[in-house]
Amino acid sequence: MKKLSLFSKKVCEMAAKIPFGKVTTYGHLARAAGGGAQSARSVTGILSKAPNQKDIPYHRIVYSNGTVWFSSEHEAKRRKQYKKEGIIVDTRGRILNFQEVLLTPDDDPSE
Repeated sequence: MKKLSLFSKKVCEMAAKIPFGKVTTYGHLARAAGGGAQSARSVTGILSKAPNQKDIPYHRIVYSNGTVWFSSEHEAKRRKQYKKEGIIVDTRGRILNFQEVLLTPDDDPSE
């Protein structure tokens, strides 16, 4: 297996630490790990190869406009996860309380 870059390691570590009831965006995750503006596009590829995949709460990483991605086979499960965590998602996949649950690079997830 190919060694992960420092940026990739940080993305994987930070993604695993997104707290219950919070979401972050691909861009926020990339910036918090030290990446630039275009690095958000690489986050999904990095996470797909993460050695700690079972520890990553993928449902907590969302698009910058506050929408979530649902595959048809996992939609029901994800909707239950969001509801359990107090994240309100409408029928179109938009997080209605996005600003309340958004974790940004400036936030400390350990608080």
